[in-house]
Amino acid sequence: MDAGNLCRFQFALTAAFHFLFPPISIGLAWLLTIIEWRAWRRGDAVADAAGRFFGKILGLTFVVGVATGIPMEFQFGMNWSRYSKFIGDIFGAPLAAEGVFTFFLESGFLGLYLFGRSRVSKKWHWFAIFMVAVGSTMSAFWILAANSWMQTPTGYVLQNGRAELTSFAAAIFSPSMWPRFSHTFIACLTAGAFFMAGISAAVLLRDRSSLVARYTLKLAIIFGLFTSIAVVFPSGHEHARQVARTQPAKFAAIEGLYTSRDKAPLVMFAIPFNSPPTLKGTLEVPGLLSWMAFGDVHAKIPGISEFKTDELPPLWLTFVSFHNMVVLGLFFIFVTVCGTIRIARGKIFNGRWFLKMLVWSIPLPLIACQLGWITAEVGRQPWAVYGVLRTLDAFSTNLSVPVLLFSITLFSLLYLGLGSLYIFLLVKKIQHGPDNIQAGEAVKVQRRELVNV
Repeated sequence: MDAGNLCRFQFALTAAFHFLFPPISIGLAWLLTIIEWRAWRRGDAVADAAGRFFGKILGLTFVVGVATGIPMEFQFGMNWSRYSKFIGDIFGAPLAAEGVFTFFLESGFLGLYLFGRSRVSKKWHWFAIFMVAVGSTMSAFWILAANSWMQTPTGYVLQNGRAELTSFAAAIFSPSMWPRFSHTFIACLTAGAFFMAGISAAVLLRDRSSLVARYTLKLAIIFGLFTSIAVVFPSGHEHARQVARTQPAKFAAIEGLYTSRDKAPLVMFAIPFNSPPTLKGTLEVPGLLSWMAFGDVHAKIPGISEFKTDELPPLWLTFVSFHNMVVLGLFFIFVTVCGTIRIARGKIFNGRWFLKMLVWSIPLPLIACQLGWITAEVGRQPWAVYGVLRTLDAFSTNLSVPVLLFSITLFSLLYLGLGSLYIFLLVKKIQHGPDNIQAGEAVKVQRRELVNV
């Protein structure tokens, strides 16, 4: 166990834990934009109560997300000093933009949204949550711009032992930027939809008559149906096509293409082995991968045998993480289609089995996001900056193994406590449930919602 691998593990630990919260924040913020619009424009008491309930959950999630994101920033200087020195001229700009502009935009308007409900007009209150959604999306944009440059670096020259910026626009809008941003953003919307649907289902399992949970459950399922489809196609499809063109070694690894093939097959299922690189028990569709990647069933796709061994990513982990992410994506479509059919038939609130499935599905989109992150970052190896800077040349050289082990243990305990506290507070909020609505204000909604019970 050396310092380089420990630096990798520590950053993976902090990044993975932090990345549990931004997808929820982004997805919830946009759903609350819809809810608060209804509360403002229609004077809907149910939507207003839903905004109060899920707004508090958004606030809790945002606070934990901020607290877990800060250590990642410090690691660039402490654990990855050679990396920071090499690309600081490029990498620093989007990180500064994310911190100075979008974070303060998001946090400022979140404070207005949470504490200004009875102090500002309905119009400005809706505008506040809209700006929170915009700010969180812009934050994701800048982070993904920085990370996409690491995947497909452009707009720079190597000079004086460093990567120096030549075009800010070219660096920000690198070839992988828009495919990665759209795919990640829609994945966050899907995570928010399942989060809201699962919490609504949990409330309904305790109180079947909750008008707020009935409203938010239907909204989340219908919203999630569109995003679950979009995250697979077109966003996921276009992102895979981009990887095939700009990172062929990663593409070969995630698709399990170990030899170059005309009419390359799409592997639906296989058991991968590293030594030697083989797939066993494969279920594949001949020619489909060539057609999906290049629009030509006869297109030749290079396999891992075309690349140097020391320039290949870990094959097993890259393949498994990608294919499990795809399986989860198809599951999300299945669940939301079933939910939409049950809504159309007026049976969405009757099946306890379906409500329980939604509750247990809450973490699955977050797991899918983690698998996508593993696919992207492990698939980029052995490069910190693809084709430019190796990861082994990027970490700080003055770190000792005992110091790194101590900090990893400390982070693990801290995140265990913070994660446990978040779950505890979230469960308490769900058990308390949404605020009661005055019967006179909700009688029309109640009649409409209970007609099919």
